[in-house]
Amino acid sequence: MRKSLAAVIAFFCAATSASAEGSSQGYGLGGNFKRFDPVVAGYSQTGELFRITGHCQSACTLFLGIRNVCIEPSAQLLFHAGHDRNRNPVAWSTDHMLNAYNSGLRNYLVSNAYMSTPAFHTISGRDMIQKFGYRACSGRGA
Repeated sequence: MRKSLAAVIAFFCAATSASAEGSSQGYGLGGNFKRFDPVVAGYSQTGELFRITGHCQSACTLFLGIRNVCIEPSAQLLFHAGHDRNRNPVAWSTDHMLNAYNSGLRNYLVSNAYMSTPAFHTISGRDMIQKFGYRACSGRGA
């Protein structure tokens, strides 16, 4: 019984890991740039497709800078100013995020002051596609 339970758990762990490859799954809550920048660089270098799915906040939005990125229409992207541990805005951190975005999105975020506060501002995947020209993911193999 224990061996079969262990096999089932191992299968689900492997399946979850495989499904997360090439997507923002597991990165949705953001974090330190050190975790995200190598992923962006690696996918941009290979040209492999990268999917933004589900909830994607803060540093997760750096994935918009991947050259072969697509966004699922059901995704939710949350933007805010870069900040320190005390939530004080930090210009270089905000600029780092803004540089990952296309000009239309960047202009929208700046002109609405969404990148001057640590408060989250949500944009749907559908709006990212329709209003800012990001590519929609299609099917599982997009």
